[in-house]
Amino acid sequence: MNARRILYPAIAAIGISALGAYAYFAQRQPQGPSEQTAAPQAGAAKSGGGTTSPVSVDATQVSTARLIDDINAVGSIRSNEAVVIRPEVSGRIAKLNFSDGQQVKKGQLLIAFDSTVNQAEVQQAKAELGIARANFERTVDLAKQKFISERARDESQANVQVLEAKLALAEARLSKLEIRAPFSGIVGIRTVSVGDYVKDGTDLVNLEDISSVKVDFRVPERYVDQVQKGQGIEVLVDALPGRPFRARVDAIDPQVDSSGRSALLRGRIDNPEGKLKPGMFARVRLILAERDNAMVVPEEAIVPQGNKVTVWKVVDGKATRTEVKTGLRRAAKVEIVEGLQPGDTVVTAGQIRLSKDGTPVRIAQMSGPDGKPVSVSTAPAPKS
Repeated sequence: MNARRILYPAIAAIGISALGAYAYFAQRQPQGPSEQTAAPQAGAAKSGGGTTSPVSVDATQVSTARLIDDINAVGSIRSNEAVVIRPEVSGRIAKLNFSDGQQVKKGQLLIAFDSTVNQAEVQQAKAELGIARANFERTVDLAKQKFISERARDESQANVQVLEAKLALAEARLSKLEIRAPFSGIVGIRTVSVGDYVKDGTDLVNLEDISSVKVDFRVPERYVDQVQKGQGIEVLVDALPGRPFRARVDAIDPQVDSSGRSALLRGRIDNPEGKLKPGMFARVRLILAERDNAMVVPEEAIVPQGNKVTVWKVVDGKATRTEVKTGLRRAAKVEIVEGLQPGDTVVTAGQIRLSKDGTPVRIAQMSGPDGKPVSVSTAPAPKS
């Protein structure tokens, strides 16, 4: 039993040593003629093929599209005209000449206060003025006949003027007891009733003119020089989804907000149906400029190079790096302002394999203006 324990490991060690020696001598044997020449030929093929075979790339043609240079902002809907009706004097309400939410016209009587005392004051002032005028006429006749002095006539005339002013004051106080609509619009919900005693300055009801509405919004200060009166605005309100409203820039605040570094703009929207209400949240799209035939390429075609923006342009089957000037970016498309012409072919994939200008390329897949692949054979030939 002990002999077996010693014998088996010894046999295993001898076998492992024999296999290692065989492998060592097999590796040191000289290669055959075919094996000796295979490696150099492969290296030669590799070095030669890298300079002659074209690089496979994807490409597309420079197309034209309609681009809109715009700014997105948020704002609020405001009435064309809005006012809170407040009395100028204290008094008791005697009449409410409107219903909540009613359409009223300019000059229409809205609220009347108790005016019995003021009417009596007006009547008293008229009576006093009538007596004063009669006395003045008599003093004028007497003065012509030299029965009274000129001073007496002047005092009588001054008394008439004083009483005329007293009458005007009484009539002004009486007029303050009637509140009329300053413009045509819709009254809101009143907060008072007939018989209430209110003090001057108390809020009674709001009046809103919404035949047209304003939309106020802010834009960053860097766009201030690009904004002009009359530019188009597209307004969307969450309360009326899927219904855009057209407007125009009506006013630009000359002062830039120092805290937010933004400028306040106001647009005007016709609202004949009254769908837009003051206070609504608005999403505003301000259109700065529109270009109908702007050159565009896919974003994948742009290759930054330091401070430059370049693309690989394919001419006569060879790729050339071309510097371009870009503009807007919209929907994965980049506007090309300078450097290319409509119809030029640019590389969209495989630029990493292009090392220098003049590298031969093979277009594996050509994309159309809509981004969908088209057959290379049916695609228009690249411009030279």
